[in-house]
Amino acid sequence: MKLAKELNIKGALLDKHQLESYLEKIASDHILQEESKPETYPIPRLQENFKFIEETYEILNEHLKKGINIHPAGEWLLDNYYIIEETVKTIVKELTLKKYKNLLGIATGPYQGYARIYVLAAEIVSYTEARIDAHTLEDYLKAYQNKKTLNMEEIWSIGIFLQIAIIENIRNVCEKIYSSQIQKYRVEDIIERLVEYKTPYDQKYGGKPNYKIKILESGQMKYPFIEYMSYRLKRYGKKSASYLKILEEQVMKMGTTVSEIIRKEHFDIAVKKVMIGNCIKSIKEIR
Repeated sequence: MKLAKELNIKGALLDKHQLESYLEKIASDHILQEESKPETYPIPRLQENFKFIEETYEILNEHLKKGINIHPAGEWLLDNYYIIEETVKTIVKELTLKKYKNLLGIATGPYQGYARIYVLAAEIVSYTEARIDAHTLEDYLKAYQNKKTLNMEEIWSIGIFLQIAIIENIRNVCEKIYSSQIQKYRVEDIIERLVEYKTPYDQKYGGKPNYKIKILESGQMKYPFIEYMSYRLKRYGKKSASYLKILEEQVMKMGTTVSEIIRKEHFDIAVKKVMIGNCIKSIKEIR
């Protein structure tokens, strides 16, 4: 078997009427084949996604114990991790490769070989920012079927594929959460050494934790690092004024300001919190 392909559709938020029109259009465009290709079977990717979600859950718990601030989207994950875990176990059990292959596939285009219902579910999740309920889902399926009919097997399995696409979204948010937490850890390490003057014996954040993502890539400061460093330094008042000045000077070399980065980071935090909230609520609605 070929390496599993990855279906991760990116789309801008559409209102209900716009999405219904879009679904009619893609229904007209879909050319179908009798089976879906095994290399598009989504379970390997689902398991990979869950493994990363699990690692994010673990780092959040670790940082809670260490007293490091948790990304607001991470709070949703901590409170609802068991729901994601149970959902993944159920999908893996129910969606066998044989069952997947027997679903109608897309015959041409960028989604060639994928199950038609999988592509449709991913499109719906993408263009609603994972905000789905039973009533609107029924309308979306009706819109698609104005142009092409779904068979009963596809309709019965739509919930599974919506959940698969939603968990892909959760993984995407977790990449942001994980990276943000690593950078917060790095800030705490710097603070206790340079501002609090702790000895190696007293340090909580020393050493090199075995994290999966680099703290800083290409030697550049990332927005979560700058935002959190500014927040932590300001809490020390005059004691950290010289370090805050250095931070501001370095950020100016990037062509922006600390205030602007804080604004952008806070906006991104809010977006990620809403996204994972939508995902969790929709999984509960679909289950």
